[in-house]
Amino acid sequence: MIKVKVKPNSGKQSVEKVGDVYMVNVKSPAENNKANIEMIKLLEKHFKKSVKIKSGFRGRNKIVEVGE
Repeated sequence: MIKVKVKPNSGKQSVEKVGDVYMVNVKSPAENNKANIEMIKLLEKHFKKSVKIKSGFRGRNKIVEVGE
């Protein structure tokens, strides 16, 4: 499990670790689950593993499970 902070409507897509939190910038807006879907795709590409949101579906701060 990792902590993630999402920044929607960003001008770029990126994943960077700051302390024990991963900062994820996504271009999609935070409506209709678009930012969550883009965040999952970016984290799956970053870790090369499956990713699932465990808590924080509606907020910017999330707890994410990274698969095996």
